[in-house]
Amino acid sequence: MGMYPITPAGDMAIDGIFWQLLAYCAGVGGSMLIVGSAAGVVVMGLEKITFGWYMKRITWIAFVGYIAGIFSYWLIRTYLFTTPL
Repeated sequence: MGMYPITPAGDMAIDGIFWQLLAYCAGVGGSMLIVGSAAGVVVMGLEKITFGWYMKRITWIAFVGYIAGIFSYWLIRTYLFTTPL
């Protein structure tokens, strides 16, 4: 956060749209790969899931959900929480 300018208002403000979307991308995007979270690594061990199997069969579903989440975020920010100029 220290390398970005923080302004009192606008997209780069504390809790602004940039930081909300960055948190979403880091949290959900990192979990698209099964090894991106501790829970995923545990599931790989318990269920004997290989990384290749997960990449072929599950990652595309997680990616579709990721894109749908970003689209939903955009819809909500655009049509429900609009701020007057």
